[in-house]
Amino acid sequence: MPTPHAQAKAAELQRKLATLTGDQCVRVKPYGKHLLIQIHRGGPDGEDDNIDTIARLTELARNSYSCAFRSHTGRWEPLPGTGNLAATAELVVSLLGSYFEPNT
Repeated sequence: MPTPHAQAKAAELQRKLATLTGDQCVRVKPYGKHLLIQIHRGGPDGEDDNIDTIARLTELARNSYSCAFRSHTGRWEPLPGTGNLAATAELVVSLLGSYFEPNT
């Protein structure tokens, strides 16, 4: 079970990502020392939601995070830069903006 600190940081990151992307389909799931950034999209013909984990933030120290994205092979590839939660969220959105766009 995630700690209350991890749950609070996940909620904070989710609000920040929703503000940056304008998309309410972004969810953040705490997982150990990681915050997994997920996109929930409705499936074709009204099927159940599809959940794609596209990135993660890893807590390095109190309020210091690194970020990585999930490649097509399933491996975590590091993104450049570290920072506080807000700065790292902005970095992820700027580098992975196309992942946050709705499928058409």
